[in-house]
This record gives sequence, structure tokens and C-alpha cells, in this order.
Amino acid sequence: MSLLEVRELSAGYGDFQALFDLDITVDEGKTLAIIGANGAGKTTLLRALAGVVPAMSGSVRFDGEDLLAIPAHKRVERGISMVPEGRQLFPSLNVRENLQIGAYSGRPGEWTVDRVVEIFPLLERLLDRPSDVLSGGEKQAVAIGRALMSNPHLMLLDEVSLGLAPVVVKQVYAALPAITGTGTTVLVVEQDIAQATAVADDLVCLLEGRVRLQGTPAELTREQITSAYFGIEAAS
Repeated sequence: MSLLEVRELSAGYGDFQALFDLDITVDEGKTLAIIGANGAGKTTLLRALAGVVPAMSGSVRFDGEDLLAIPAHKRVERGISMVPEGRQLFPSLNVRENLQIGAYSGRPGEWTVDRVVEIFPLLERLLDRPSDVLSGGEKQAVAIGRALMSNPHLMLLDEVSLGLAPVVVKQVYAALPAITGTGTTVLVVEQDIAQATAVADDLVCLLEGRVRLQGTPAELTREQITSAYFGIEAAS
């Protein structure tokens, strides 16, 4: 069953168009990875879904509802949460407070501070620590935990592995099965092709704001993915 249906979506910033007629479907309970080089439009897509970037044309249906008609601040209440690139924690708050503020919408569900600590055990000793002194990996865990505290139906993860050591990236992605196991659908933006294909049920590659390739990791070859990623023709 499709949770998110994007049809002919175009979006951008002012007069600058970053996305061109995107068609993407995300099935409920699945993980869709959006890959592509810098400037491909990955972050713009997430921001358009979150309501931060306005759509120029096209349609987006979320759980059967016209998403584009819903203002950004109401989309969290509908079950959409976003983990932005750069984590963007509140530096004046400690870890526990950053997590708790994610629950402001009051959506019912199982995610609590204790539940977040279960999937990110490294946070247990950090709950009372100021968020501005955390490492990159610790901040990423808090940012994901904060998004989960809203009990999302769809979680948007932007550049999860950016700036993190490989061992930390592995720890962060290890939490995904626990997240999707609750029924949460995940759309993750990732530059690391190997990491994206390892965690995703479905894969979409963007190039210059357009869908260049899509399918399941099992049905797409490494050559096809690499060619789409860099915008080169695959060898015949």
C-alpha cells in the first residue's frame, strides 16, 4: 500500500527551480533511499515534503490526503517528521529536553525518551548533558530520537552519514529496523551508494532535479546505479 505518492512535482527557491516533474512512490513501512551527487535535489525534495520549500506544480498525496494543501507546521501533526542535515539541535537545551520537545504535537504512539534510549543506548549517560558539547554521532542520534518522539508515520532523514565516521554511521543505521518495525516509513537521503543499497527496500537516484533511475537494490546493478549517479551512459 502506498503511503506517499509524488506526481510531477516541481519545486525550488524563488525563481530557481531545483526539482522537475518528479514521480516517486513510497510504500507503507518501507525504507526508500534517495541518492545523488551534490546539487541533485535530494534535500529540496525532503524540504518540499516537509513544507519548507513550496511546490511550483504537481501533487503529493500522503496517506490519501493532499499534502500540499497542509501548511508545514501542521504536517508534523499529520505524522511527518524530518531530521535535517546538520542535526540542528537546540544548543541551550540538554539531550533530554531536545528529545522531549519533539513530542510537542501530542501525536499518540510508543516513542518516549526511554524507548529512544533503547535503540540508541549511547544516549543513556548523556541525557542531562548540554547538546552543544556532543560529538557528531551523538547529535545525530538525538536528532533522530527527537523526530521519533513525534510518533511519525513518515520520517525524512537528510544526509544521515554526513561528516560521521564509518563506525558511527553503522551504529546509526543499525537503529533503522527498530524504527520501521513500529510501522514508520522512512525516506532517507544518502550520498553513500553502498550504505543506501544496504538499508533500502527501494532506491531512487536523482540527477539535476530529475529522477534518473529507480528500482529495488536487488534489481539494479552497480553499474546502472553508478552511471545514473554521475550522469554517464552505461557501457553497452
